[in-house]
Amino acid sequence: MKTLAISTLTICGIEELPGNSAREVTHVLSVLDPDRAEIEAFGAYGTHERVTLRFHDIIDPAPDRIMPAPGHVAEILGFGEGLRASAVGRKAGHLLVHCHMGISRSTAAMLTLMAQADPHEGEDALFARLREIRPQAWPNSVMIGFADEQLGRHGRLTEALGRHYAHQIAAQPKFRTWMNDLGRKRELEMAV
Repeated sequence: MKTLAISTLTICGIEELPGNSAREVTHVLSVLDPDRAEIEAFGAYGTHERVTLRFHDIIDPAPDRIMPAPGHVAEILGFGEGLRASAVGRKAGHLLVHCHMGISRSTAAMLTLMAQADPHEGEDALFARLREIRPQAWPNSVMIGFADEQLGRHGRLTEALGRHYAHQIAAQPKFRTWMNDLGRKRELEMAV
């Protein structure tokens, strides 16, 4: 994300937030469940800009649950535009993106920001960079689909997501059981 003058990228879950408080985080994108209380850990952080989005980590509609929607991804892209606009005069920065566990919504959000910042970088390269940042990344497929459309990637992000899932299953077979138990068989079927 050099185009945004962000030198450090971090993805984590809520339990990891206290351990990042001394890392000079300048920007935070929080993706939380709608009924989740505010995160107290940010009180120990220095001055930073923070945007919070609230929706559930699901890929199919469910009663009393809020699906990721195109508007949520548009807000992520708006956050990215804000990073770009504020880059003037900023020599460095530390972007932290988190969700509940730092595996699905946050990794989808970070991949979206990376694809926005580097529109000419290949999709497989973007996912490889994502794995370097967060080895356990399993991006929410609904969010990636909306990002693919809004960024004009013409299905290439979604196709690369399937290859990423296949990589993750080969590297960490527990994902097959875990995603099956979470009702995310459709994502497992995307793995090619």
